[in-house]
Amino acid sequence: MAKVKTKWVCQNCGYETAKYIGKCPDCGNWGTLVEEVEVKAPVSNQSVVIDDSGVCLINEIEITESIKIPSGFEEFDRVLGGGLVEGSLVLLAGDPGIGKSTLILQTAGNICKTGKKLLYVCAEESGSQVKLRAQRLNVNTDNLYVYSQTNLESVVNQLDEIKPDILVIDSIQSIYTSNITSSSGSVSQIRECTNVLMSIAKNKNITVIVIGHVTKDGNIAGPKVLEHMVDTVIYFEGDRYKSQRLLRSIKNRFGSTNEIGVFNMIESGLEEVTNPSELFMKERTDSATPGSVIIATNEGTRALLVEVQALVGTTSYPSPRRVATGIEFNRLLQIIAVLEKRIGINLSKHDVYVNVIGGIEIDEPAADLGIALAIATCFRDVVVDTDCVIIGEVSLSGEIRNVNNLEKRIYEAQKLGFKKAIVPKFNKKSTDKFDIEIIQVPRLMDAIVKCVSKK
Repeated sequence: MAKVKTKWVCQNCGYETAKYIGKCPDCGNWGTLVEEVEVKAPVSNQSVVIDDSGVCLINEIEITESIKIPSGFEEFDRVLGGGLVEGSLVLLAGDPGIGKSTLILQTAGNICKTGKKLLYVCAEESGSQVKLRAQRLNVNTDNLYVYSQTNLESVVNQLDEIKPDILVIDSIQSIYTSNITSSSGSVSQIRECTNVLMSIAKNKNITVIVIGHVTKDGNIAGPKVLEHMVDTVIYFEGDRYKSQRLLRSIKNRFGSTNEIGVFNMIESGLEEVTNPSELFMKERTDSATPGSVIIATNEGTRALLVEVQALVGTTSYPSPRRVATGIEFNRLLQIIAVLEKRIGINLSKHDVYVNVIGGIEIDEPAADLGIALAIATCFRDVVVDTDCVIIGEVSLSGEIRNVNNLEKRIYEAQKLGFKKAIVPKFNKKSTDKFDIEIIQVPRLMDAIVKCVSKK
């Protein structure tokens, strides 16, 4: 009898070694190596033939029409780049309880209403449990097939009988293949199952949607190669204690990765938000508060107005605290340094807290001016006009630099009823297009003087 060979595989990054070591030399995590039996997969599963048409010129390749399937949600289609591409492999990841299965089940109901067949493989629930959730979400269609199964080979056999247009796997960490002896959820199982699903998507022209779990660090559970194998990687984000949900693409071979979709979780499921700016600002009071400003950020082709709040207080500790929620921490430190050097605001003995309302993450420099004004007005105990929106990048010299899509941001502010906008200097002829007052400022000090009002 042949000796059984084993290997140690890191469950975080997929690193393999012949013996146990406490710390993974690849990702640096401790205690993540698990012993697995080394079994060679059949030759048919080791290679994936995507297209056997041979070598041809790119100009000779013909593209069929209507290869994108609408999901029934405009926000979802915006993130996908127009819809689900036929024969693509989509990975949807998010925290537990955030609404991944709810989103996919509602999407499945919308797609099936158009005549498409969909096979929903629920590896973590029974068929009756999925039916209960479908009733709560008002999903009722004749083209939606539910299969409670964890074995991938059984799922493949059902594909030949049902011949669906779309396959949903919920979740990839619960599916296993008999070709690998390790348990489901291991690095080897996830990699092999994804490889088979990719072959199914490309060879049978079936759109495959895979739901994935995330770790406590926010990364997708399993090997990093999982994100490289799929065509699209989408994160479903949000605070479970709030109703807002954000759909964000970090990889998309068929569209932009800068778009976001906004949803609102209600009792009957998810509803898409067509005007996110109004959603993020609906709880804002009419009375002005020191340290509160409205900025215009840009997410893909969409301009969003969000509220940024700052709190500055004296500290009794040698090292003051700097807390940034919704913005990059190093960006906050840079803005504080500019305020101290160029404006003369001494924050060495003050704690500074900055928070973006609504749970949205802002990583573009156009928010610099709004953050700086929020800190400065809270420190001086003055307020920014409630009908004013702030746009601009702050340089290390204290100058206000221009940002992209400036006119689109101003139009969004005008649509929501703002009366004036603090912006960098740009073409004066462009100001005639707007019905709101455009205040152009060259430096940070000028912006502080122009925007404040008496409390």
